[in-house]
Amino acid sequence: MVDTNCRPGLPRAGAREGSLGAERVERRLAAILAADVAGYSRLMERDEAGTLARLRTLRRDLVDPKLAEHKGRIVKTTGDGILIEFPSVVEAVICAVAMQREMVARNDATAPDERIQFRVGIDSGDVIVEDGDIHGDGVNIAARLEGIADPGGICISAIVHDQVQGRLECAFEDIGEQSLKNITRPVRVYRVGPKRPLADLSPHAGEGGARSEQVSATSAPPLPDKPSIAVMPFQNIGGDPEQEYFADGMVEEIITALSRIPSLFVIARNSSFTYKGQAIDVKRVGRELGVRYVLEGSVRKGGGRVRITAQLIEAETVAHLWADRFDGSLEDVFELQEQVAISVAGVIEPALQAAESARSANRPTSDLTAYDLYLRASVMHLAAPSQRPQAFALLEEAIARDPHYGPALALAATICMTLVSDGSAPDRDAKRQKGIEFAHRALRVAGDDPRVLVGAAFALACFGEDLDAMIALVDRAIAFNPSYALGWHTSGFLRLWAGETERASEHAENSLRLSPRALAGMSNYLIGAALFFDRHFEEAVPRLNLAIEDTPEFPTPYRFLAACYAHMGLLDEARATIARLRALTPEMIPNYPLPFRDARHRELYFAGLRLAADQGT
Repeated sequence: MVDTNCRPGLPRAGAREGSLGAERVERRLAAILAADVAGYSRLMERDEAGTLARLRTLRRDLVDPKLAEHKGRIVKTTGDGILIEFPSVVEAVICAVAMQREMVARNDATAPDERIQFRVGIDSGDVIVEDGDIHGDGVNIAARLEGIADPGGICISAIVHDQVQGRLECAFEDIGEQSLKNITRPVRVYRVGPKRPLADLSPHAGEGGARSEQVSATSAPPLPDKPSIAVMPFQNIGGDPEQEYFADGMVEEIITALSRIPSLFVIARNSSFTYKGQAIDVKRVGRELGVRYVLEGSVRKGGGRVRITAQLIEAETVAHLWADRFDGSLEDVFELQEQVAISVAGVIEPALQAAESARSANRPTSDLTAYDLYLRASVMHLAAPSQRPQAFALLEEAIARDPHYGPALALAATICMTLVSDGSAPDRDAKRQKGIEFAHRALRVAGDDPRVLVGAAFALACFGEDLDAMIALVDRAIAFNPSYALGWHTSGFLRLWAGETERASEHAENSLRLSPRALAGMSNYLIGAALFFDRHFEEAVPRLNLAIEDTPEFPTPYRFLAACYAHMGLLDEARATIARLRALTPEMIPNYPLPFRDARHRELYFAGLRLAADQGT
């Protein structure tokens, strides 16, 4: 049995719960399967070496292949017990039923008192991931469910039952609420067994599945040519009918927030809510609504507080791409709904971008659209500076195929800007002119697309065009989509260049809240630079070090850090930082026009750099 007395549900010291405004830890939604060997001590006492050999054979021939087939990951083994994580409860239950049926066949010729029989418990929930281990209530409950399962049996919680009922041809026996050891609340438990031969054990097998496939073949709408998503009605976990409005309102807010992102195709509320009250089959939803991604979630209210969970799923593979939870107060319910919707939209957009990029990477190069070329260039641009010339070539090809494709034009302008800022890059003047041309072309076709507005405005600001006009463009993009993390991030840089250091830091913090991973390095650099210009050098140093740790290939944070150390009188540290910078670029002090409007800021920066580089004044 998995040992829960060692409190696996508690994170280690230093970890903090993820909530609105709190420090984030790595979380994901998971199905947790705990299993042990019934009568293990008796079997070991009778034949220790033989029992261990049989268990090793079962692990090699049965357990590992089944886990590979159903995407299971072994988290840990504890003597006779094993803890396994699955990306979906459907896969977990199918795997458990398959293994138990196989064990029946293997034990058929074995004496009853010599049989190896597994007990299995399955729960689902939000887990904290730390060093490959997982923690959370779901881990504890799965282990306790395993403890009350019969030898050769499976027990699942009500939350698992609700998600698989109607999707699998299994028999479920409700054995009522059970008091489990060290679990404060009663848990409703179901016993599980197969209802049909294993070959037919699949979601919507039989007549219903055939009908679904027929619908798919004859009337399913085609997938749009951009990321498409349906937001399903959220479950009202508390079950209070009076609170149903809150769950529905939460979904409406999220649909509205996502609909403001022009790069997404979002299914309207009326279509999504036709599935309300049904067991959601994600694959069927994807086929019937013509979407590639589905967002599911739940709402639980109690004691003036609310917990909202959400998970993003790829419809075709049922793979979970992202999951999180949000905790808040019900003092202002509408503000809370808006805050959660903005947060969800902020993290879903980059998650979908990453998923689309991975999907595009698998397409044959002979079948690439302008969109595919743009996606591949985006990945290269972010991967490493050395790949930017190749990314630029892909964008030029995309623009040749579609001269009015705004995202490709804006990204091409941005890459031109980064190449111009590289002291070792050839043809900098030509790249500058080309970047300005692409940026203006992007603005002519931008409409209200925040990606295009922000990318083009940032490039033109870097190239020295009217800073106030570029700030106005970025403000327009943020007004249209308040959850656009890169918009807040870019706004912070433009404010920094305009000398508005306090607003620069505030907008960088907004960006970090919306995208705490992808933009962490650059946001810390931005905050560090603002602190530098405010002469808070000691506070700037840790921010700049974090930026260097996250983006070690980006030279500018090294320059600010070296200047910080120089102004603090720490010349050894300043020169050591310059030595690290020299490994990246031959240009210690930029010889291109810097966008800082405040002459005092420019002089503070250059004076620190000259001192750090030992170039005098």
